[in-house]
Amino acid sequence: MSFRVHEEAVLEIRGLAKSYGRVEVLKGVSLSLFAGEILALVGDNGAGKSTLIKCLTGTVSPDGGSIRLRGKDFAPLSPRQSIASGVSAVYQDLALVEELDVATNLFLGAEPLKLGFLVDRARMHDEAGRRLEELGISLPSTRARIADLSGGQRQAVAIARAVARTMTRERGAIVVLDEPTAAMGVRESELVLGIVRGLRERGMAVLCVSHNLPQVFRIADRICVLRSGEMLWCGRTEDISMSGAIALISGVSPAEREDGGQGL
Repeated sequence: MSFRVHEEAVLEIRGLAKSYGRVEVLKGVSLSLFAGEILALVGDNGAGKSTLIKCLTGTVSPDGGSIRLRGKDFAPLSPRQSIASGVSAVYQDLALVEELDVATNLFLGAEPLKLGFLVDRARMHDEAGRRLEELGISLPSTRARIADLSGGQRQAVAIARAVARTMTRERGAIVVLDEPTAAMGVRESELVLGIVRGLRERGMAVLCVSHNLPQVFRIADRICVLRSGEMLWCGRTEDISMSGAIALISGVSPAEREDGGQGL
């Protein structure tokens, strides 16, 4: 395991609560995230995973609890504060502009300029190539249109952009990934998983939301299980079996599942 528990967490969420009307989406959820680790957040649809990461990125304000980033408490946390604290998210829709090239998507809204007002496209492509290389991402060209890339390559571009938007390259930047391999084949998934591992090796903290438990058990240092807004379990991957995780997610014990799985 790459992270060390005696290190200060780059993210601490304590007692996070959120309701929509009478529906409690988050019920006092707590977790910590450390530099150089992959923490997987798993749970069924409606468990509260999306709301939790939206609170972390500042797009949703919690009703209670606290979010501590790099030793600083926020209440509430705005999107600007989240990004400035080194947090960036890649959602399932990726939010890439299909008709623009790779470099333009990486720098969209923050293009390097020359003469104070002209986009320096040569510099932009050089910098884009360097950033992709640093992350171990291989693409046909930084001039390739997003529309011409495979699903895995598009996800790679979205991750590279997220890393750039953390506004820091130092240890402990936080990258949130929402179902990073959804609807991908084996080859494309392996490409993305390799990039995620590379983020950990660079000392970044990765919070990965995923329904794909086999992948989670392959790459995650720790796993947190949410069900109906409650954190049921959070610990080292080796301390829980896959059937045990499924039992927590579903609320059905391994003995009831008739699949012969082992418990926790």
